[in-house]
Amino acid sequence: MTRLRTSAMIASLAADGQKVTTAPFGHTLARLAETRSDIVGMTADLGKYTDLHIFAESHPDRFYQMGMAEQLLMASAAGMAREGFTPFVTTYAVFAARRAYDFIYMAIAEDRLNVKIACALPGLTTGYGPSHQGTDDLAIFRAIPGLVVIDPCDAVDVEQATEAAANHVGPVYMRLLRGHVPRVLDDFAGRFEIGKARLLRDGADVLFISTGILTMRVLEAATALSGDRIDAGVLHMPTVKPLDLAAITAALQRPGRLIIVAENHTTPGGFGEAVLAQAALHGGAAPMRQIALPDAFLDAGALPTLHDRYGISTKTIVERVKAWL
Repeated sequence: MTRLRTSAMIASLAADGQKVTTAPFGHTLARLAETRSDIVGMTADLGKYTDLHIFAESHPDRFYQMGMAEQLLMASAAGMAREGFTPFVTTYAVFAARRAYDFIYMAIAEDRLNVKIACALPGLTTGYGPSHQGTDDLAIFRAIPGLVVIDPCDAVDVEQATEAAANHVGPVYMRLLRGHVPRVLDDFAGRFEIGKARLLRDGADVLFISTGILTMRVLEAATALSGDRIDAGVLHMPTVKPLDLAAITAALQRPGRLIIVAENHTTPGGFGEAVLAQAALHGGAAPMRQIALPDAFLDAGALPTLHDRYGISTKTIVERVKAWL
């Protein structure tokens, strides 16, 4: 039996030997800022833990440490945007969603200011309990008019989504994968584009419609299921808002296969509900199921244990798919 260390509670998703990129967000932002003098970096005492320290080291004159004051962080970013800058602000998802929501809504989103909010520890990517687990952020931010909401799968998505966010005119919220981030999408054609889905593999028996790190997991599950002659496809949707409605509608029209919506978020108000609402409005021949975190305050503990317990590990996904079929 593998003995888990305390570090297993921290947001590391890479398996042993898996190809990774260290701090993809920080390095991409630093590179973009070399030719974009409008880009500034701002954080609330979490530069090291959101990889923004990479930007700070490269562009110290454009880095602002606001202290442990998330509301001030968002209000200041709004002011910077009004002066023509493109601020990238970082904190943990729980702090942006629960502590600074009103400032994001009123100071940034209402006037469609060019602020990019990148937040670490989304969903169940830390074992430090409800105080740090941003399991409800998608539901909260989906409710803000005009706010683009992005949930990257891996380091490739993070790099490309950071660039896309910088080029997008208007506010963006991006779930942030930090540290040693796996590279999965290198093996697939296409690239990140706001509002567009990517069909990574087709399947006659099952189609996973997934976002965020669950795309990594369902790709692994699809490979495992193929050993039992179950043909599973993966439609990756890294943009939670706006959704690629055309891709969802097309997927629902194909009969004879099970549709499974998968996300690293609680069931109420998240990506899964958005897809299921689209299905209810436009219909389709396929039965549907959902893989998501429960509507509960989750436990603290080692991430591998928690992912098994709450049904988002590759093993538990495979087991549930077989049971549904």
